Amino acid sequence: MSVQRACHNRLLAALPPADFARLQPHLMTVPLRIGEVLMAPGTPIRHVLFVEDGILSVIATASDDRQIELALIGREGLVGLPVLMGTDRSVHEGRVQASGYAWCLEADAMREILGTSPDLHAFLLRYAYSVTVQIAGTALANTRYKVDQRLARWLLMCHDRTTGDELPTTHRFLSLMLGINRPGLTTALSVFEQAGMIRTERGTITIRDRAALLAKAGACYGGPEGEYERLLVEGRPVSR
Repeated sequence: MSVQRACHNRLLAALPPADFARLQPHLMTVPLRIGEVLMAPGTPIRHVLFVEDGILSVIATASDDRQIELALIGREGLVGLPVLMGTDRSVHEGRVQASGYAWCLEADAMREILGTSPDLHAFLLRYAYSVTVQIAGTALANTRYKVDQRLARWLLMCHDRTTGDELPTTHRFLSLMLGINRPGLTTALSVFEQAGMIRTERGTITIRDRAALLAKAGACYGGPEGEYERLLVEGRPVSR
């Protein structure tokens, strides 16, 4: 089996063999450890990572240290979007939420490769745009939808990026990322568990009924996911 065919990362798997061959000599696997910061605000980005397994949160931090999650990145994407867009750093943080591993290459190598393949660059920029759509969906959810809908959306998004049904997280981290106070979050999780949608244990939430979560999330979930499919599955690059 070729290296590309064995990739779980959806971007790498979708590339024409010629573009994957440009990247392959520079790729190495690295572990992703829970809590690890892979992209620090205002710090030059040294590496781009295509996530194979695991989940990262893109987090915005205000000057008073208040934080909110903007986006999730898993095997559908990569960490280091500013490199694709001509800058060397981000104002946001990229923090590992669920452990795993990723394909990593140096940012300078990525810049050089993008300069040799306009089609590859265009494809990855479509992914970058899909992340802006996800961020817009998060802003809409946080301001126009109820706590239970927002929680269902977040659980579905994590489930999309996880091989199994177990999601490693804590009430503290989840309340911080969703901007929900702890009592409100605890109540929502309890209602979900009583309804058979999830099971909660210390440090883990297990998805038991995805269909029920979809019904609970309603219009709060699905728009950015559909746009990802349109941009990156229907619009995948072709070999030339």
